Amino acid sequence: MDGRDQLPPEPEGDHDAEGAPERAFFGRRKGKRLREGQERRLAELLPALRVTVPPDGALDPATLFPAVPDLREVWLEIGFGGGEHLAAQAAAHPDVGIIGAEPFVNGVVKLLRAVDEQGLRNVRVRDEDVTALIARLPDACLARVYLLYPDPWPKRRQRKRRFVSEGSLAEIARVLRDGGVFRFASDIDDYAGWTLARAARCPDLAWTAASADDWRQPFPGWPGTRYEAKAIAAGRRPTYLEFARRPRG
Repeated sequence: MDGRDQLPPEPEGDHDAEGAPERAFFGRRKGKRLREGQERRLAELLPALRVTVPPDGALDPATLFPAVPDLREVWLEIGFGGGEHLAAQAAAHPDVGIIGAEPFVNGVVKLLRAVDEQGLRNVRVRDEDVTALIARLPDACLARVYLLYPDPWPKRRQRKRRFVSEGSLAEIARVLRDGGVFRFASDIDDYAGWTLARAARCPDLAWTAASADDWRQPFPGWPGTRYEAKAIAAGRRPTYLEFARRPRG
């Protein structure tokens, strides 16, 4: 059976609203008060890993990983949450540079702990909104982009704050190399349908699913996330979508 025969529903709503300028895709920047060790890592480790955006010109992401001399490719994870997926991927692929973007301070310090304790040399952190970073990346510079369990902004008036839009998908397609993949996961059917509808309108991305199991089963080598475990325990079934960058020209 073709996976497209059982798609999550396309949500209702005003599609024009998603083009509103200067959208804030994330909510709060800080949660519980940081412990002493977390404050120390934030002060001592983050400056060495932080990705800053140049005021003009392109930022070659390969230059961010001088400690990985055999660098094979670069990936980007947008909104890494507690960082468990990013850290697991970095440990499993030491020849891949991974940029993690997450404005929530408490999530950043969790990733910094993993980087510190596991000695991960192939991780860099963007602790601000990722859109400015993507805008400075050159064409075809990334092999993978992850967006895992993003904030669904469920109310109709909030949907313009969802990260996925036709514009953001066009930018993701631009920075992906030919054959590179964009992987999206969510336990919210409405957001999965929203993403499929907009990806279908992106001429540079092709959904890779050939059967229903392709979007019901996790990606190969998937380590899972803490949020995913909570969603499954609550009875929500995640959806895993993968889109490949079509060849240029």
